[in-house]
Amino acid sequence: MLKIFDTAKRDIVEFKPLNDKKVGIYVCGVTVYDNCHIGHARSAVSFDIIYRYLKYKGYDVTFVKNFTDVDDKIINRANEEGVSCDDIANKYIEEYYKDMEAIGIERPTYEPKATEHIKEIIDIVKTLIDKGYAYEVDGDVYYRVDKFKEYGKLSHKNIDELKSGARIEINDKKENPLDFALWKKSKENEPAWDSPWGKGRPGWHIECSAMSMKYLGETFDIHGGGEDLIFPHHENEIAQSEAATGREFVKYWMHNAFVKINKEKMSKSLGNFFTIKDILKQFNGETLRYFLLLTHYRSPIDFSFDGLNSAKEALNRYYNFIKRLEETEFAAKGSHDDEEFAKEIDGLIGKFEEAMDDDFNSSMAIGVVFHIIKQFNIYLDRCEKESLKPKKAYKDKFLDAMDRISFVLGVFSTISGRWFKPEDVDIEWIENRIRERTLARKDKDFEKADAIRNELAEKGIILEDTKESTRWKIKR
Repeated sequence: MLKIFDTAKRDIVEFKPLNDKKVGIYVCGVTVYDNCHIGHARSAVSFDIIYRYLKYKGYDVTFVKNFTDVDDKIINRANEEGVSCDDIANKYIEEYYKDMEAIGIERPTYEPKATEHIKEIIDIVKTLIDKGYAYEVDGDVYYRVDKFKEYGKLSHKNIDELKSGARIEINDKKENPLDFALWKKSKENEPAWDSPWGKGRPGWHIECSAMSMKYLGETFDIHGGGEDLIFPHHENEIAQSEAATGREFVKYWMHNAFVKINKEKMSKSLGNFFTIKDILKQFNGETLRYFLLLTHYRSPIDFSFDGLNSAKEALNRYYNFIKRLEETEFAAKGSHDDEEFAKEIDGLIGKFEEAMDDDFNSSMAIGVVFHIIKQFNIYLDRCEKESLKPKKAYKDKFLDAMDRISFVLGVFSTISGRWFKPEDVDIEWIENRIRERTLARKDKDFEKADAIRNELAEKGIILEDTKESTRWKIKR
């Protein structure tokens, strides 16, 4: 039974999607005005394993992650460089993909851009004005926070306390300091779109409501992002979305914690700011990804190069063990049985799933892997000492389990020294062809089965049939 921490409830709850078979997830993406930093990597990896594990559990997952491609920061960068906002956005979207590929992030189902959803944004703003939740002032449109009685239910903030602490600007056009912009009147040399309120551009919060509801519906299962987005961004999303539709916006809210550098907040002004590209100059993508997985997504990470070196050493231990398996002669018959170790091997997937079912506890899941490796090494040592051949079934079960675990965590290849990123191979296509081959073999259509094996072999996919299943690996 999968349990997750719901930010709104501040508690671990059983995950029960709106549809038994399908899950909809929306995660706030990056504002594309600069290269991604390790905080972005942390969020990307956190929700990547959530996406992967839900698919592993058999759900049909629709995963949406947006690009904010119109924003003050993008406009400022474009002005500094003397280029268009589109030039800046496209440049850093391309760099984003390079970074995400380097750390093994699977592409979401949809990756919408704010600028491609202006119509949907305007439609929601019009609805909010018609319902009295928003008002227009000189080309700007603001949301009336006082009108939404449940404002603060996600962040658990008191609206009266927020009012007393709000900064009141001189000549502020807002009725209430807490009111936020849904639509902004464009200034000279800024991107602008036609609207019922004149030339303008969307506010930040409204774009996520428009895009999430377009692809996932008015109510969907999971909305996620960094914990810095809880207030005001996600709080405002709830207010404007539920006011517009009259329905619950999101069933579960999930947030990953911050990355700190040597126990201090990461900041350019402190000189402790690292981009993903900075890290990849010294470490490969698997090492960075593994390092991020060592801490539960809701716990803050204290980033350090010592920690990355330790992660690298741990991965080396794993791949050295895989190399030992490749070089060891196993036997199917006359091999050394070990009932206690057999139970350990048989229980590997169950313990892995138990860890992941506990709010996607990747650190515990990694611990499960290294526990079984320790036990396997003890078993192999004993076989060597007693001049016995280890049992091939143990190796097969371990590698089968690790293929599944690797799919979820995105680390731990079952070929020594080789890390497979999602872009390396179309896993879904391979597994569909293997299923077709299995059915052909059951129907004794060996000509078709051999044709599929040959087709896969031509693409470098090597099959290994066992009693329980068919394993595959990539020949390099």
